[in-house]
Amino acid sequence: MSKQPTTLGAFSLSLAVKDLPASRAFYEKLGFAAAGGDGKRWLILRNGTATIGLFQGMFDRNVLTFNPGWDEMAQPVGEFTDVREHQRHLKAAGLSFQTQADENAKGPASFILVDPDGNPVLVDQHV
Repeated sequence: MSKQPTTLGAFSLSLAVKDLPASRAFYEKLGFAAAGGDGKRWLILRNGTATIGLFQGMFDRNVLTFNPGWDEMAQPVGEFTDVREHQRHLKAAGLSFQTQADENAKGPASFILVDPDGNPVLVDQHV
């Protein structure tokens, strides 16, 4: 088996919400502040280095999200392991994919795995 790639990148929890304004109000009371999104269907909130995404009508379940190439503030990092390298390593480890990144492309790409309990894991590279 190949060597384990470096970090999967910035981590956030993408929450499938029923009422975006109500969820936003709740998390703002916990100290989160808006950091991105359209405010109608999705919103990114941050509290220190903790990041959550609120997504109304976009996901069926909550999703663990990793962003190769980004730090916790969604800023590009100098060196990182490309999403396709992570995908190759995880395939070699015997994991199955729900969606896959195009191995021949460069730049932004993503893949989705599902853990043994049915939780989606999205590895989503934006750079």
